[in-house]
Amino acid sequence: MPGLDPGIHAFVAATRTWMAGASPAMTENVALSISSTRSLDVAGVSLHTDLSGALFWEEQRLLVVSDLHLEKGSSFATRGVLLPPYDTLATLSRLAAVISRHDPKTVIALGDSFHDRTAHERLSVEDPDAVAALQTGRDWIWISGNHDPLPPTSLDGSVATEIAIGPITFRHQPTGAIGEIAGHLHPKARVATRSRGIGRRCFAGDGARIVMPSFGAYTGGLSIRDRAFAKIFSGDDFTAHVIGDAAMHVISASRCY
Repeated sequence: MPGLDPGIHAFVAATRTWMAGASPAMTENVALSISSTRSLDVAGVSLHTDLSGALFWEEQRLLVVSDLHLEKGSSFATRGVLLPPYDTLATLSRLAAVISRHDPKTVIALGDSFHDRTAHERLSVEDPDAVAALQTGRDWIWISGNHDPLPPTSLDGSVATEIAIGPITFRHQPTGAIGEIAGHLHPKARVATRSRGIGRRCFAGDGARIVMPSFGAYTGGLSIRDRAFAKIFSGDDFTAHVIGDAAMHVISASRCY
């Protein structure tokens, strides 16, 4: 793929040039460790989790985000479900902030970047320029998702079904393969505190594979105790890296519900 390092192998479809802080009870009872920055290993590669829900591979200067679901609000509006029409702006603003923090050489959007096949037609006049500004000076790869199997040709970047870099393969839908980083499932961990349960977005991983949280402003979450995760991780022998306001809380999946 033009512009990519020789060690990056892409399987190309088409080519073109809120967590409130956890309570003390949560910390005392379920958290294995807490840190504002957290390394997350997969297949011998160390990546850094970002509190936005992004992953950063420092050695490759590569940033990964999953499930932006741009224009989900306008999609709901076409069916009579009226939501504030600002989800794309909020998502792109958060993406701009994380790109500014890490200054990546490459960005991989891990599928379902657009909520449906015509979402790009509903972008505001300013949104394509905002995306172009984020892409300036870096390689940008759109991974095809089930919501957007063919991301729009009106935006720059390369499109692939999956991409392999060293021992890591990036794809949208998880298969459970070793070295896989995927999205699609929108993992969410729910833990009990002294007074109530708290549910938050999380990274789910076991050292061999990772399922990333959704990045989009209007995206929901699926409990990591759902059987969809058991198929990927062979039961509950994996860890939730739960996203807090100022810290990442590492919790065994078996302690969640």
